Amino acid sequence: MFLTLQVLSVFLVSIAMALALAHALELPGKMRLGKEAYLTVQPIYYPGFTTAAGFGEGGGMIAMFVLLVLTPAQSVAFWWTLAAFVVLVAMHAAYWVLTHPVNKFWLRDHEVRGFSAGFFAFDPLKRSAPAAPHEDSWMNYRDRWEYSHVLRAVLAAISLISLVIGVALCEASA
Repeated sequence: MFLTLQVLSVFLVSIAMALALAHALELPGKMRLGKEAYLTVQPIYYPGFTTAAGFGEGGGMIAMFVLLVLTPAQSVAFWWTLAAFVVLVAMHAAYWVLTHPVNKFWLRDHEVRGFSAGFFAFDPLKRSAPAAPHEDSWMNYRDRWEYSHVLRAVLAAISLISLVIGVALCEASA
């Protein structure tokens, strides 16, 4: 049971990292796009990334919390697992604070359906979508979105590495 939970946690955090890293790796190419091309490309992410990211991040936080509760508190593995959990929560918080408001902006002229519609309508901070930008301010939204994903990729990598170290130390002491 414990080993299964460890593997599940690593798998789910790996999904969260993979999605954030995919966005971060696109940054050099997307930064070369002009306004029209960028605004055309941006909405393609939302149907697939919404479901997969929710599964990886949300499921990862839940699985890792349970793993944390079950990991002996006096062990070094506990502290690595705690660090991984805190950093994954920080990654998720970065989404809601930095990325989500910009997603609302990108999607303001698009009809989103199903799970994605509910997800993008939800905002725990109760912010409205940013107003239509001036001609050049779309780049501010682009930069915020792109660099928030670089931050999220770094946090996800730190979380995954910390979790793997915690799992390895837990197994080594068993």
